[in-house]
Amino acid sequence: MANENIYWLGFSAFPGIGPLRFKLLFNFFGTAEKAWKASYNSLIQIGLGEKLTTKFISFRNSFSLSDYSRKLQENNIHVLTLKDQGYPKLLKEIQDAPFVLYVRGDVKEDIFINPTIAVVGTRKITGYGKEVTERLVRELVNAGFTIVSGLAYGVDTVAHETAVSLNGKTIAVLGCGVNVIHPKSNTTLYWKIVKKSGIIVSEFPLNHWVEKGLFPARNRIISGLSLGVVVTEGAKDSGALITARFAGEQGREVFAVPGPITSSLSEGPTMLLKNGAKLVTRVEDILEELDVKCKMQNTKIKMTMQNVKINLTSDEKNILALLENENLHFDEIARKGNISSSNLGGLLTMMEMKKLVKNLGGGLYGISYTPYLTLREWNSFAHRDN
Repeated sequence: MANENIYWLGFSAFPGIGPLRFKLLFNFFGTAEKAWKASYNSLIQIGLGEKLTTKFISFRNSFSLSDYSRKLQENNIHVLTLKDQGYPKLLKEIQDAPFVLYVRGDVKEDIFINPTIAVVGTRKITGYGKEVTERLVRELVNAGFTIVSGLAYGVDTVAHETAVSLNGKTIAVLGCGVNVIHPKSNTTLYWKIVKKSGIIVSEFPLNHWVEKGLFPARNRIISGLSLGVVVTEGAKDSGALITARFAGEQGREVFAVPGPITSSLSEGPTMLLKNGAKLVTRVEDILEELDVKCKMQNTKIKMTMQNVKINLTSDEKNILALLENENLHFDEIARKGNISSSNLGGLLTMMEMKKLVKNLGGGLYGISYTPYLTLREWNSFAHRDN
């Protein structure tokens, strides 16, 4: 770990310094190291206050930066600071972006490059809420989105589980330390995300336990990481509405799914819709608003492959043409493409490695969203006349 980053970690472990105070310190002293080592008088001079300054110096004198860094490494926890190139660009745009992100899982380049959408809602999910959440997440994953949520009971759990079941990417944002699993019932899901389908993210230090007052801070990260927030179900006092409010303040799109007027868990989305949220009854409502194409035309597929300099075999072109308008089962691809099952298995494996197709589970395959283009490049490309 770079020496300067250790001091960023020190400030993140101290409970009295948040993003805005850290920004003040960093801008004044020029580096986190100089801020960490600053004198009492210097800290008072910039307005930290006597009580907080005394508390910070006491913390600094007893806190071992090297031990903390070692514990992070032992727990396979990555650290991203605001100045790191890998820090998510969307999150960096918000006013109070976390100055440190703790990340557990495989931090691949495309986890923050692929388009991201937050799916949130009530902890007390109904059968209706579960059905619409599963359907929307399934179609969003198939369209190439990374699903962002909070690993809570209810809608969050369904959103993550659906993404994982499809081998899609998902980001779970915690309101506690990244190594603290909450709720405990999601332990299996937590490790599936870490080992298979995504990452766990938190701005809170190692071992920081759950506190109710921290969830709004968590919610601003959920919306900050996302192009938009979808609320599928929730009461009028649901925490999901806090996430939606942050989304509006951050310039993100807010989407809401209407529900039965007899259900109190429809009141949250209904309130959002009255206040200008986009109505969602099908995934295209989201895709059209975000200006992202769910399916690529065959000519656009060819152009994309040319742009990223991938040479396609005749069989690969044939398979992409078959998947142009629909997902197909392995057997259907073999039959329609007149390809033997023994050859098709190897072809699809190679195409997955090239990020041309995606295995959706159960023998079903679809065209993969290309990870080689940024969203802005993809939007520009997708709208070209061919």
